[in-house]
Amino acid sequence: MSEIIHIYHTNDLHSHFAHWPRIQSLLTERRRWHEEAGDVCLVLDIGDHADRSHPFTEGTAGKGNVQLLNEAGYDAVTIGNNEGITLSKAELDELYVQADFSVVVANLLDLDGKQPEWASANQIIVTNDGVKIGLVAATAEFTPFYRRLGWQVTSGREAIKREAAEIRGSVDFLICMSHLGIREDELLAAECPELDIILGAHTHHLFHQGKEIGGTLLGAAGKFGYYIGHIEIDIATRKMTAEVIETDQLPEADKGFNDYLVGVGKQQMAETVFYNDHHLKAEWFKPSPMAELFGDALVSFASADCGLFNAGIFMEDMPQGEMTRYDFHRMLPHPINPCVIDLSGAELKEIYLQSLNEDWPQLELKGMGFRGAVFGRMIHSGMDMHNHQLMVGGKPADPDRIYRLATLDLFTFGYFFPALKRAPKSYFMPEFLRDVFGDYFRMKTVK
Repeated sequence: MSEIIHIYHTNDLHSHFAHWPRIQSLLTERRRWHEEAGDVCLVLDIGDHADRSHPFTEGTAGKGNVQLLNEAGYDAVTIGNNEGITLSKAELDELYVQADFSVVVANLLDLDGKQPEWASANQIIVTNDGVKIGLVAATAEFTPFYRRLGWQVTSGREAIKREAAEIRGSVDFLICMSHLGIREDELLAAECPELDIILGAHTHHLFHQGKEIGGTLLGAAGKFGYYIGHIEIDIATRKMTAEVIETDQLPEADKGFNDYLVGVGKQQMAETVFYNDHHLKAEWFKPSPMAELFGDALVSFASADCGLFNAGIFMEDMPQGEMTRYDFHRMLPHPINPCVIDLSGAELKEIYLQSLNEDWPQLELKGMGFRGAVFGRMIHSGMDMHNHQLMVGGKPADPDRIYRLATLDLFTFGYFFPALKRAPKSYFMPEFLRDVFGDYFRMKTVK
């Protein structure tokens, strides 16, 4: 066993394609170098390569991302939550049909408990010298979202431990592709000594030279393609070293690539949704006619009594004239789903008062599906406050009555409104905010 194994890994690209030509160029060059030297080169992606906030991913339903992974010579990937819960079940089942690589994920199953046909719970790769490299993987457990889409997702950590125990005796090295986040990875390293390497993702953490826990080496390459991870394994000594390669330091390659992909996405979404009679301005810090219309659309879609959302979701004005799917995507690029929450009148009043937080409008929100710049003012649809009395639909709210509040899924994660995390709720999937708004105008046009 004289081979050297080189593992290159990316994670959480989130369809930030500006660095992709450099990434592909490096991976192609390095594979040639290593194979000419008689060594092994494996290229892995640890999930969230796709993000529907980019027109190319939206327009191709993620299949364009798979094409890019094919062209860069990836050997295996796992899925992140952006592949798993921002596509419909049918779209995810079709996503990897043309993939030239393996998809490994051990904790995603159909509702009948079967592994999807496009994925495997583990994989064993055999090198030219007969070295066996095992791959196990799992994705983050967004349980209610997966269930709503027709999937069941089990404990990622337990799934990895199960698969590791099953194949450890059959492989020389065991690599985990974990889209679970840094805390879960650290627990895995402590609880599953069968793993030689854990390649991490989801929490966008970065290990410049890896991190060792016990006998396990952890690697992570940050986010957005800023870095490429590289781990070298000397088979003879079992010595492992880790580094990251900063893509900004690589030679420029195809500077206009991202603009080209945006153009492809625009062509894919050229379908006209409706003709807009009036220019509507996106206002982040005050009520606006566009926010009022969106509130009407959200409440109508959810058959709710009232609505709550932040004005920072609007990224573009709505111009007068023809509005296409691409225009709606530019205006509302977020992979955010609507939801409806059941609250008593007393609970709804507390949420209303919390939403008046003066610090929120200027907040530069990152993550939770939000792809905007600042949070913006909270917009209340169908409810307001008069003389300390909450009004819903123009009538005083009954403290004991249950009301249906239409809002955004990001408000159910506990960061802004802890009470909404615990309250009874239903998510609408796979519809995004732009689908709700676009369909509202389409229906008005038909009428």
